[in-house]
Amino acid sequence: MDQMKRAYELLAQWKGDSYVHGLGVLDQVGPLAAQFGKRALVVSNTTYMKPVADRVVEYLKAAGVELAGGVIAPDAKPNAPREDVYRLESYILHTKPDSIVVIGGGSSIDAVKAANALAALGAKVTPEIDHYFGTNVVSDALASTKTTLLPVIAVQTSASSGAHLTKYSNITDPVVGQKKLIVDNALVPTVGLFDYETTVSMPISVTIDGALDAIAHTFEVFCGAKEASYQKALEIAECAISLVAEYAKVLVDNPKDVKAREAIGLATDLGGYAIMIGGTSGAHLTSFSLVDIVSHGTACGIMNPYYAVLYSKAIQKQLKVVGSIFATYGFGPSVENLEGKELATAVATAMIAFSKSIKAPSKLSDLKGFTEGHIARALAAAKDPQLEMKLKNMPVPMTKDDVDAYMEPLLRAAATGDLSLIKEM
Repeated sequence: MDQMKRAYELLAQWKGDSYVHGLGVLDQVGPLAAQFGKRALVVSNTTYMKPVADRVVEYLKAAGVELAGGVIAPDAKPNAPREDVYRLESYILHTKPDSIVVIGGGSSIDAVKAANALAALGAKVTPEIDHYFGTNVVSDALASTKTTLLPVIAVQTSASSGAHLTKYSNITDPVVGQKKLIVDNALVPTVGLFDYETTVSMPISVTIDGALDAIAHTFEVFCGAKEASYQKALEIAECAISLVAEYAKVLVDNPKDVKAREAIGLATDLGGYAIMIGGTSGAHLTSFSLVDIVSHGTACGIMNPYYAVLYSKAIQKQLKVVGSIFATYGFGPSVENLEGKELATAVATAMIAFSKSIKAPSKLSDLKGFTEGHIARALAAAKDPQLEMKLKNMPVPMTKDDVDAYMEPLLRAAATGDLSLIKEM
């Protein structure tokens, strides 16, 4: 099967005309923004992303759309620190745009999503970002105050989180090094645009992070899929993981390979699709406590093999599918005749081999700055009610009372690379 063609078909079924993507499509940003008015607040990095930002501004001008405030608002730092959300809220309130065009990766888009909500609701509900963490808090506040958000055109430039397509906004408190989550359909960008050619200039570390994020999103959703969503989660996971397994190493060896860029971009977009039909779980939860030492996708990439063993009894069908994909591309042996923990261990070992093939870390002790404090932080976060959704999304739902018994041994395993330390649920 042509997995790239299949990816385009799946994304078209999902997003229709609300998503513009492919090679050479950046010029469509002007007409898209013009639908919403003549003044757009543009948010972007203006150092290494300046060539893309300049092109976007020219396309906007050609369509009769001017810069609200006359300047490009600086984007968010990695992991969308909360102070950047408040700063972007100020830009929105002061420039009073008709729409927001955000150019960048997941952190910038997530920060704009949250800032847009704060600008609309801050004076009517509360200006404190903490209030909006959790599920559907923004939608409930919009409904009760009869308020609407500004249209957002999300111009993705990095094959990563799928933030330009999804309802998630990950925001970090850098003081404690902890990430929290807003989950709300109201935050889905009005229009997404991704010209896969713009990722050619991305550092190789970003490419690796995106490849691992695509696997994490699709694998976690597939493992936790209920009967109603299982078949779609299977289709998405097969397509995305196959694209990553085939093309990620190609990009590591030749970062300018445009076809491989397109493939990884499609895979991360499918990751966005996956998290809109199901939820991520353990690996994502742990990644929120590692924000000070590693990027998000890489953190999930480290953790998922270990969680695969934890969930082993509940995900045998999924492990057969994923193990077969990795075996097809030379990562691990055939899993056809394996079952139980032996199957889970084989798939986990294949996932680790894949990570090593693209020069990614495969255990927590590989990370510079990893300490015992990160394990303590991850265990505490797992018991936080605002992150409870991740425990509930697990293939075997966990409660806060299970965290010390099962998650601590798992974190010890991930720290050392010793899969035998994991207690199956």
